[in-house]
Amino acid sequence: MAKKGKEARVQVILECTEHKDSGMPGTSRYITTKNRKNTPERLERRKYNPILKRVTVHREIK
Repeated sequence: MAKKGKEARVQVILECTEHKDSGMPGTSRYITTKNRKNTPERLERRKYNPILKRVTVHREIK
């Protein structure tokens, strides 16, 4: 059966917000999925940043 319209569940990329300010090379990114209908705003999660070696806030990027 063919899928119609936009999918409700989409893949999103989460990027660390504190990493850019630290001046250290590299980036911390995670890939996850979200339901577009239930959460239309950008996703924000606390995830582990292996470069900074602590838990930081990761926000959805476009």
